[in-house]
Amino acid sequence: MKALGKLTTTDLSAWVQLAKIQAKQGRVTDRIPQLAKANPGWFAVHICCESGKTISFGDTACVFPLMSVIKTFSLLYLLEHLGAETVFGWVGVEPSDAPFNSLEQLVSDRGHPRNPMINSGAITLSDKLPGKDASQRTLLFCQWLNQLAGCQLSLDEVMLASVRLTRSTANQAIANYLAEAGHLENIETALDTYEQICCISGRVEDLALLGKLLACKNGCIEAQNRRIVNAVMLICGLYEASAQFGVRVGLPMKSGIGGGLVAIVPSSGAIACYSPGLDNIGNPVGAIAFVEALAQELQLSVFG
Repeated sequence: MKALGKLTTTDLSAWVQLAKIQAKQGRVTDRIPQLAKANPGWFAVHICCESGKTISFGDTACVFPLMSVIKTFSLLYLLEHLGAETVFGWVGVEPSDAPFNSLEQLVSDRGHPRNPMINSGAITLSDKLPGKDASQRTLLFCQWLNQLAGCQLSLDEVMLASVRLTRSTANQAIANYLAEAGHLENIETALDTYEQICCISGRVEDLALLGKLLACKNGCIEAQNRRIVNAVMLICGLYEASAQFGVRVGLPMKSGIGGGLVAIVPSSGAIACYSPGLDNIGNPVGAIAFVEALAQELQLSVFG
């Protein structure tokens, strides 16, 4: 059994080939016109190890929007700035068995978002980000991530224009209901912030560097906040499939409809993948297949 840091590109290439075969079962989302332009054959992986070693393979020059992967880091940001007691007054940590943009779930939960990894929770937290308006909030958040992780994320204005052009009616309905329940201060600012942070973009290397913040001890993030975020990712990060992959893979993971996926191997490193073909839940098929193969081969599960 190899440790994460002992992997070679030869090891990766075999798993990538298998993942690419699996990825053909997925389809690129057409919900956002700009996202629909992605090539379903693209695949990239980047691993950041605690030792400082990195290893990457595939279409690593691709730039993609983090979309829902960013929810992990907006949670971390608010935990660091405001503390767990405040943050979990606004959102819960319960897994959801409904789609990520379900209004029905929110209604049945009487307007209290079930967790920060679904849209109702992420829109609620977007309303609480520091900054006077959506653009300043996004800029401050993006700068914080770049400074802490040493990555080079930026707002993709073209993607944002495409998101705004086809604003999700589900998200609008969720925001309206959250406001009625007294959870949002400003509907428009909350939605605008949410859309902007979802369009923060980078390469697979940037995503792995973000993941490393959660995987390894560092002087900049409270250890307790790392543990909280990793736990929430494990139980909620892949929507309705979270429990299934908790058993099969045993790693905290978060996906986004842009094709990004980050997996955390506590005390070892982070694995980031990009594969734009999604399953019917909204998770990237090839990326999950890759992480699952790697986790099983190297026995990476946090459960021993």
